[in-house]
Amino acid sequence: MFSSLRLVQCSAQSQRSIGGSYRRVLFNTDAKQFPTNKQKFIPQTGTYPVGFSAGGSHCGIKKNGKPDLAVLFSDRPTTASAVFTTNQFCAAPVQFDRQVINTARQSGQQLVRAVVVNSGCANAVTGKQGFLDAHSMAEAGDKLVSRLDGKESTNGTLVMSTGVIGQALPVDKISQGVSKLELGSTHDMWMRAAIAHMTTDTFPKLLSREITLGQSKVRMVGITKGAGMIHPNMATLLGTVCTDAAVTQELLDDALRHAVARSFNAISIDGDMSTNDTIAVIANGAASPTVISDLGSTEYQKFRDELTDFMAELAGLVVRDGEGATKFITVEVAGARSFGDAKQVASTIATSSLVKTA
Repeated sequence: MFSSLRLVQCSAQSQRSIGGSYRRVLFNTDAKQFPTNKQKFIPQTGTYPVGFSAGGSHCGIKKNGKPDLAVLFSDRPTTASAVFTTNQFCAAPVQFDRQVINTARQSGQQLVRAVVVNSGCANAVTGKQGFLDAHSMAEAGDKLVSRLDGKESTNGTLVMSTGVIGQALPVDKISQGVSKLELGSTHDMWMRAAIAHMTTDTFPKLLSREITLGQSKVRMVGITKGAGMIHPNMATLLGTVCTDAAVTQELLDDALRHAVARSFNAISIDGDMSTNDTIAVIANGAASPTVISDLGSTEYQKFRDELTDFMAELAGLVVRDGEGATKFITVEVAGARSFGDAKQVASTIATSSLVKTA
């Protein structure tokens, strides 16, 4: 049994490489390969943000040959924000990404261009070498950006790792895999990236949406993974939301904090917290000529609320795939004096072993 404070939805199809050339790769994205009772959560189509592309492949981390490497890419600089595990033994990718995000905040620059994700090896409890490996993984992403841009790019890649703890990251395999990875903007390519995130997950978790902000149509796409060690504040949980909305760093940080408190930090499955949890939001502004910069504006309020609702749906997918889970329960609290009070009551109920076994 598991618990959450909200729900879910989903879509699948085509393929393209950045250069515009087409070629087939042995990579099955058909929803029918996943458990029948989970196929309804897998989208068959999607609406994806302008300027972003994605891809997934097998680079050799997983011995069973399943996909284990994903890349998300923006064709222009982005504003990026992230929240991380509160586990004191945070993994090397978390430490590295904190530095990247903080550097961007302090410099006031849009630096992040790519996210490189591997599954099968968590790069956790790996000491100094683990941090060096995370840096090497990011360098592979920077080289990919440089190749696609035709000019040098540095310090613009976030990295995420999930899988077995205590093993050295096979950086050479990841670097080679990133250099050969196909990227595209079709639904099929986003589905490849989602599948490559999976470890003990039984189905890929991909969600997309189009919303109206002012006079502009903007889009969001989210990929997440997680099935065990799920407990506030986050757990073996990775997630990235990409949007073509234009938002300042300060307001993106504020919106993410608000959204995570009401989504990924409002779910529980087994009560264990992992070392690698990372939720990132990346905004490239490709579909919006006006930057959202006023905390009190209706555009910001709508963006924040839409992001919150979107992330709550993503978090619900994680709960529906909880290891050993047989029920999906939503705890609703009415009459509380504040959101904090309501969340504390709901969390106490949702994480209770007595409630879970009743």
